[in-house]
Amino acid sequence: MASTASAQGAAHRILVASNRGPVSYEVREDGSLHARRGGGGLVSGLSAIGPDAGALWVCSALGDGDREAVRRGVAEEGVRMLDIDAEVHADAYNGIANSVLWFVHHMLYQTPLEPVFDAEFRRRWAAYETYNRAFAEALADTAAEGAVVIVQDYHLCLVPGMLRELRPDLRIGHFSHTPWAPPEYFRMLPDDIRAQLVWGMLGADRLGFLTWRWAHAFMICAGQTDGERIFPSWPSGDPRRAVDHTPTGGPPLRSTEIGVHGLGADADFLRRRAHEPDVDERMAALREQIGEGRRTIVRVDRTELSKNIVRGLLAYRQLLDDHPEWHERVVHVAFAYPSRQDLAVYRDYTAEVQRLAEEINSRYGTPGWTPVVLHVKDDFARSLAAYRLADVALVNPIRDGMNLVAKEVPVVSDEGCALVLSREAGAFEELHEDAIEINPFDVTGTARALHEALTMPAHERAERTKRLAAAATALPPSRWFLEQLHALEALDGTQPS
Repeated sequence: MASTASAQGAAHRILVASNRGPVSYEVREDGSLHARRGGGGLVSGLSAIGPDAGALWVCSALGDGDREAVRRGVAEEGVRMLDIDAEVHADAYNGIANSVLWFVHHMLYQTPLEPVFDAEFRRRWAAYETYNRAFAEALADTAAEGAVVIVQDYHLCLVPGMLRELRPDLRIGHFSHTPWAPPEYFRMLPDDIRAQLVWGMLGADRLGFLTWRWAHAFMICAGQTDGERIFPSWPSGDPRRAVDHTPTGGPPLRSTEIGVHGLGADADFLRRRAHEPDVDERMAALREQIGEGRRTIVRVDRTELSKNIVRGLLAYRQLLDDHPEWHERVVHVAFAYPSRQDLAVYRDYTAEVQRLAEEINSRYGTPGWTPVVLHVKDDFARSLAAYRLADVALVNPIRDGMNLVAKEVPVVSDEGCALVLSREAGAFEELHEDAIEINPFDVTGTARALHEALTMPAHERAERTKRLAAAATALPPSRWFLEQLHALEALDGTQPS
């Protein structure tokens, strides 16, 4: 069993592993490769540690351009792309991560019909294992002695355990960007699969979650998976949270620390970006679509099943039914950017969003008023323009790990906005005092909340927005990443391996 980096590997001291990396490639018509840099919390976090930190980002080649870059040996500094077989990746990513684990953690199954854990599921699960093993082996090959490795999200739940076997000298963390399923829902998974997921996660020295609600759900699930060898611990009055466990072939008792890091909005970036010329152009176009003097209810989401866009539209329709005084006076600006369109259920959902928006416009619209302004083409500048124009922000997910839109709108809003927020969003834990709480399944209750938000006095809306923005930016992306990194580095490393 290896305990140091292989002879071919570079000695990287800080490593991040995720399905999607910070760069993607496309092959242009002349055969040249064009690199496009990504954004997000991880990119900001890694940049915060500086170029001399010896960091490496291990990710998957996601498309033909990425795979061609790997074949040509084109590599961005600090990035290693894995050219995992395309069919293996598809089965692991779409077949398991997005069609099983995502559905479990977001409680999205129509249980009379699904899930069905049959031979096809087992075939795809084998691909998920292969995919995770490829990451574990790449990390083991490139990590310096005693390096810190932070693994990201539900795509790579097995990596910590696999990596622990290969490199017991490493300090390994895993961060979950999704909710964690409650134990009753998690038990839908086959017993051996539940055990693999839990033990895979417990290979980490430290597990990070977005809220204590999700962290505690994992701890309970872990204890119920193997009560004789897994012992969750959160002593009364003690901030320490941990899961003690005895691996197969024990007896040494290991401990996996549990931490919470509520990812915040990047206020400096958002405020600067929201006042660039292309955003001003989008604002002018939106104002023309909305019409002079009208109030706005804004939502910006991908067409994820968990985002609850359809019930949001139904609630807006209910508002127009219950309060005809809002006819001609309010517009629902709904941006629903397509997501995972390679899965039929997502294509059907996107089509239903479009159908319902058209129905509302047909039923209530007039020659001078379009009740729903729907855009389905991703445009970040237009999203920021909508944030600035929002009188009301509607964030009503069925279930969400965090939901950064709930944090971004108050930061960017020009005049202050009322936030209508689902209690099932992770952001609710931090923002609930100044938001209007809704049950995301209650359409009539959401319609009442929208009316309350639209009639909120301007001074109250402005004061709430200030407090929401302060809470939303408490842990910006760079600090969010560094907090996890420092927590892993602070572990004493004296556990038996």
